[in-house]
Amino acid sequence: MNNKSIKQIIPSQKINMGGHLLEQPLPNRLMDQLDPFLLIHHAEWELKGNQRQQEVGIGGHPHRGFSPVTFIFQGDIRHQDSFGNDAVVKAGGTQWMHAGKGITHSERPSATLAQEGGTQEIIQFWVNTPSKYKMEVPYYLPLSEEETPFIEDKDYKVQIVAGEYKGIKGPAKTFSPMLLMRGTINTKGTAQFEIPKNFNTLMYLLDGEVVVNGQVAKHKDFIWFDNDGEGVQIEAHENTRFIILSGEPIGEEVTSYGPFVMNTQTEIMHALRDAQMGKMGVLIENFE
Repeated sequence: MNNKSIKQIIPSQKINMGGHLLEQPLPNRLMDQLDPFLLIHHAEWELKGNQRQQEVGIGGHPHRGFSPVTFIFQGDIRHQDSFGNDAVVKAGGTQWMHAGKGITHSERPSATLAQEGGTQEIIQFWVNTPSKYKMEVPYYLPLSEEETPFIEDKDYKVQIVAGEYKGIKGPAKTFSPMLLMRGTINTKGTAQFEIPKNFNTLMYLLDGEVVVNGQVAKHKDFIWFDNDGEGVQIEAHENTRFIILSGEPIGEEVTSYGPFVMNTQTEIMHALRDAQMGKMGVLIENFE
């Protein structure tokens, strides 16, 4: 098995989103997207406690045309949406939402986390949807750590969130072929993963330091692989948490505006109109 060459290792950039600093591995100075992945945000926030749930997090907002996916690493997230879904996903879990033709949702810490305070650490990434599926009915899937299949040995553990790896199928439904994994590797540990040659592949390190296919990468680095092999080989210098996102390129024009990702400007205008007219649903949040 030939390892994938590394095109570039790109340090993440800090951005300010609504007064909160977070890491943005993608887009970066070299690319706007890595088809089918449009955006990656890594946030680690300290909640001061003694707050009501409605005072923190992100209130109701619409989406159309893609899947916003959230990996929870510390703390939790409570999701409510205009289809009546209401769930709290805790550390080790994943919140998967396919926006389809339109959905309105909120993302807040649980009432307990808001009241007691603590760390909330998440990675949210946006997965594009092929044009023929963009107007499908939305769906929401809350995955706990216990519901997520994994592979483990003495050196590492990796969860299979979507796609199939070594006969293990991730539970999340995708609209194009992909393999999405999140994992940990111990100091001096090694791991070898096989990913289809034609899949665009990236790796992001939340922390730690590793050698990936012969090159050193450190915490908050975005690793961009070439499509010239199948192997991703990791040797850890330190305990490291990582994600690997890989997928077959969709190869379509992408036009986006805020929370909408479509193929043409006309479709974006329709999305704006539909959102304003309430066609993406109305969310009335319930608080404990």
